[in-house]
Amino acid sequence: MKKPVYLDYNATTPIDPEVAGEMIPYIRERYGNPSSSYSIGRRNKEAVDLARNQVAALINARPDEIIFTSGGTESNNHAIRGSAMANRDKGKHIITSSTEHPAVTEVCRYLASLGWEITWIPVDAYGKVDPVDVEDAIQPDTVLITIMHANNEVGTIQPIREIAAISRKHDIVFHTDAAQSVGKIETDVAALGVDLLSIAGHKLYAPKGIGALYVKRGIPIEKLMYGAGQEMGWRPGTENVIHIAGLGKACEIAKRDFHKNVETMFAVRERLWKSLKNKLGGRVHLNTGTAGKLPNTLSVSFKGIEAHALVASLGEEVCISAGSACHADSVKISSVLKAMNMDPAAARGTVRISTGKFSTPEEVDHALDIIINTVTKLS
Repeated sequence: MKKPVYLDYNATTPIDPEVAGEMIPYIRERYGNPSSSYSIGRRNKEAVDLARNQVAALINARPDEIIFTSGGTESNNHAIRGSAMANRDKGKHIITSSTEHPAVTEVCRYLASLGWEITWIPVDAYGKVDPVDVEDAIQPDTVLITIMHANNEVGTIQPIREIAAISRKHDIVFHTDAAQSVGKIETDVAALGVDLLSIAGHKLYAPKGIGALYVKRGIPIEKLMYGAGQEMGWRPGTENVIHIAGLGKACEIAKRDFHKNVETMFAVRERLWKSLKNKLGGRVHLNTGTAGKLPNTLSVSFKGIEAHALVASLGEEVCISAGSACHADSVKISSVLKAMNMDPAAARGTVRISTGKFSTPEEVDHALDIIINTVTKLS
């Protein structure tokens, strides 16, 4: 079967061959426990330390500010729950946005069930948070602000520096979910001014099941679980050396090839949009523009077409995501598109096309032919 054209890099990325190569020795022969004192254990401890330095270098952090986790969801849970619990004597109010990933919204809803008050900041038609709204929502008992760096569905980049400055002014801990932004846009924790930042390895050409949490020195968080002293006591359990080594290598590559990768993602995304617009005209609409967006993300709606029907019709030829889900006799529009107050008909026809560093003009052109022909048949 012919390989499909993969244009859903925001969902997950393939493992970079260099990353796979870095992992193989730890699968085949380097099996030692990093906590062991003999040589095969010490070598794996050195591998974990190297990876911690590689992750830290990508986001301009100190190595001892990096905690390895099982992925973005765990990182978000640890950041939000850990910070809320550590600061519960100061207050129980959290500020977040209406377009966060479920790994943030569900944690906030859980805390709400325990007595925390959650303020959900609205977004504009482009999915952007207004820092003024954030500052207006601050209460005397606000202990945490959590706003994602870039949206996974529409690619909107949030004004993190401005929100972080507001957080510092009011002495409030600030967390950002950077799962979609690391490796695509500059993600410098010092420049952003954040206290906590989440990374997901499988969005970064590393394997699934690995991630990291940046915790700025001096920021108190409670442990998510309890055990031995691994990860400086913050995240106990024998380290997943295979995946940690992979994440470290992925971060090294992301830093090394950053400008080349961004140029590739941007160029093929623009090629996609211009061709769709030229061939389909008024039948295709760009939902959020391209300014202030991730360089790889395209959110478009097709007039008169249900997105899930389009995705299903593309079958195994082109992989993209729908902005709505089909359930029996109804179509459920995503919470992000709802928060943007998008016209329901447009929302039902919305798809996300996301390019990656392995995307090529040739495969994009092939995908365009298939998408355009399918849209024409469904119209």
